[in-house]
Amino acid sequence: MAWGESKTWLSGNQTANFYRGLLDESRDRPENSKGKKRVVKPIEMPWELAPQGILKHMINSQMDTLMETVDVYMQIIPPGSRSGKHRHLAEECLYILEGKGYDEHVDCDVEITDKYEFVPQGEMKRFDWRQGDVVYIPPNTIHQHFNSSETKPLRIISAINRIYRFSGLNDLEQIENAPEYQEGKTIDSAEVQRILESSKIAQKS
Repeated sequence: MAWGESKTWLSGNQTANFYRGLLDESRDRPENSKGKKRVVKPIEMPWELAPQGILKHMINSQMDTLMETVDVYMQIIPPGSRSGKHRHLAEECLYILEGKGYDEHVDCDVEITDKYEFVPQGEMKRFDWRQGDVVYIPPNTIHQHFNSSETKPLRIISAINRIYRFSGLNDLEQIENAPEYQEGKTIDSAEVQRILESSKIAQKS
């Protein structure tokens, strides 16, 4: 009978208040959210010189905003340059804010044995876009952005669902670094302007 295994399920003396904690969190949420930002000013958006390129973070889980489901950054790609190349499990949406260029996408097949791995398919797909366009990047797609202009910078808004990461699925693979990336280097607005100006000069010479 079911009670026959009571020696197993009745064992253990640890206690917890997990459910009580959920109730308290729900009760305190409105008060705790009062101090979080509903408006983020440009001066509050941090710059990062990342393997993926020059980023200005607009909304991020490490910023004190009310947004809890999406990370958003602006990416600046100098004239004639490109982003890094990467793949991640979460789908991504791009809005082309300024400039023109194209994406290169490679779909991946999933192989699951004692572990799972992503195997790139043979076909590389090119998608051309320009200012005002929206670009969809499916999950697990290797992708890279290219600036077609040799005189003007490219600005892209990227939105990525952070739910995957919070679910333990932060599968992010950097395949190639952006040309501007330097390990350990930090940037500010003045450095971004210098990079853009030097890129214009290099393209003209």
